[in-house]
Amino acid sequence: MDEWIQRFIAALQFERNASVHTLRNYASDLAQFRDFLIQQEMGIHASGKKAADSTAPSIDIKSIDHLRIREFLGSLYQRHNQKSSVARKTAAIRSFFKFLEKEGAIEKNPARLVSAPKIPKRLPDVMTAETVGNFLNELDERAGGADAETQWLLKRDVAMFELLYAAGLRVSELVGLNFEDINFDERMLRVRGKGKKERMVPFGSKAYEALTVYLEQRDLRLGHHRWQ
Repeated sequence: MDEWIQRFIAALQFERNASVHTLRNYASDLAQFRDFLIQQEMGIHASGKKAADSTAPSIDIKSIDHLRIREFLGSLYQRHNQKSSVARKTAAIRSFFKFLEKEGAIEKNPARLVSAPKIPKRLPDVMTAETVGNFLNELDERAGGADAETQWLLKRDVAMFELLYAAGLRVSELVGLNFEDINFDERMLRVRGKGKKERMVPFGSKAYEALTVYLEQRDLRLGHHRWQ
């Protein structure tokens, strides 16, 4: 089973361009599922008592049915795992068995008979436009009254926050921007998101102004004018 888990994680990484976060979580979830199956094979019960033969057995993936998957998920609830955590582990297992079926390692996918728990949706907490505006204005004022050494760094921060707010970027998308990704004439950004997917995102006049002010100060310090 370990070999198939490794092959599955490799497929996620190189074929689907899954994020490091996803790879780490799926590997951890499947390792936990494997350990549960090993404990079943060894006769380790909830009491913690082991069978006489405590040698860890290998798990035959063809022997895993939907009942064993449900038993694993049930054990998570017994340990008071959150529904969101159980849902993620269910998704990892379902994706794993879908991969096994595709690769011909199993004839039928037992995870098809296992449903994920329903998670209630809630709206995220967001800052109001007024709060964001006050924050950006205060940051800009601090930059105006700072010494030359600090000023250009604060101008950089203003430009970063203006782009985050104006273009609705994730932090990882912002720090992943290259100079060549910024079209100043069209005021568009080429953004690389999850799974290395690219999209074009517009940005407004405030972000444009903050960005050009920062680049002017940066170029004065570096002695070139790449952005013009």
